Amino acid sequence: MSTPAQRRKSSFVGDLRVVWAEHDFRRLLSTRLVSQTGDGILTAGLGTYVFFNASVYPNPLKGAAAFAVLYGPYSLIGPFAGVFIDRWSRRQILVYSALLRALFVVLTATLMASGNVGVWFYISVLLVLGVNRFFLASLSAALPHVVAGDKLVMGNAVSPTLGGTLAFVGGLIGVGVNVAVTGDSSHGAAVTVLAAGVCYLIASLVARTMPRELLGPPHDAGEAEPGRLRTELGLVVAGLIEGARYIARRRGPAGALGATGGNRIFYGVLFLMSILLYRNHFYPGPDSTTAETHYGYLVAAVAIGYFCAALITPPVTKRLAKPACITVLLAASAILIGGLGELFSQIAYLAMGFCIGLAGQSIAICATTILQEELPDAYRGRAFSFYDMMFNITFAAGALISVPFMPRDGKSTALIAVIAIGYAIVAASYWLVTRHSPGFVGGTSIPADLAQRSSS
Repeated sequence: MSTPAQRRKSSFVGDLRVVWAEHDFRRLLSTRLVSQTGDGILTAGLGTYVFFNASVYPNPLKGAAAFAVLYGPYSLIGPFAGVFIDRWSRRQILVYSALLRALFVVLTATLMASGNVGVWFYISVLLVLGVNRFFLASLSAALPHVVAGDKLVMGNAVSPTLGGTLAFVGGLIGVGVNVAVTGDSSHGAAVTVLAAGVCYLIASLVARTMPRELLGPPHDAGEAEPGRLRTELGLVVAGLIEGARYIARRRGPAGALGATGGNRIFYGVLFLMSILLYRNHFYPGPDSTTAETHYGYLVAAVAIGYFCAALITPPVTKRLAKPACITVLLAASAILIGGLGELFSQIAYLAMGFCIGLAGQSIAICATTILQEELPDAYRGRAFSFYDMMFNITFAAGALISVPFMPRDGKSTALIAVIAIGYAIVAASYWLVTRHSPGFVGGTSIPADLAQRSSS
């Protein structure tokens, strides 16, 4: 256990030292880091292939359609995955989902090398990303089993933030390799994607080093024997409904999910706008490599902000309750976007990218900690599957909703104004929903399993 002096540490390095001392946390974190590095490389390969191909000039509809196909359908399986995550060994899910992703990556790379951008390509990508729902939701649901309850904010600052940072780093490496080594071609993008498959294989091997029952769920949550397919599907639907009702009755977790969705829907608009701006406005010529390189700078700015969230969030949440912190971050995003977004300058967008990355990850740290603290283990799998669905479907929905109003080059002062106002509305709505909850003034209701772990 950490000493009082350790718990007072406010630096990211200090938090990392505290949670790194937990042997099981190190193995779970290593599994995440290797896999999310692969996620970044995969995203770079796919993004180059779909958006920054020399022969392609993306328009709002095609860009939003790609987001919808890649992020919508597979996210719908999230709540169903959560029911299984609350019944199956989470360690086994990590091992076998990583292996499946490696196999599906090989299929995707083969189709890319053949120049196929049709339905089979998108199906193969959906398979890769769909399996990842089990993987990521299991990581979040498993974290309280390897980190004491009083260290959850530290764990949520360190683990997802390092994973996301390595995903950004992997993406930058993927872009660099694709541009400098493979000639920015379809075959080069396929090679980049195959490198992601190697990362998934390594992640599976790392996950295998953990004991099978280490990550839960408790035995009484997984005692039901497998039965007929219809019976199993009925149990999934019943568990899904039960989980939704349970979470909806708890203002803290329900509000955290709503704030996450509100943040992501406007982030989706900004993401589509940024691609169109860099490809069709800042660098409208046939040289897609220049556009891709400079867009990489924007991704790097977001990654730095994302990492800095881990430095700032833990000490801030020691002085400001997590729901209050989420409210402030959403309101600050509204002010920032309204001020910098209208400039349509690359320097302004680098600054905005940094701040949006920082705010988005800080909101994620607070929201995931609220779910972990205020829900018992038997419901965490479903909670994080709902969280995952909210995180991704609203992202794609934001891009789709903006299509009728998004110009081909992405430059729209009206849309920037709408996004800024939208963030302000989400901030006000979240404050109204959560201001009377115990967590808003610094209290929390910690489930028995976390309380027992904290005192051990």
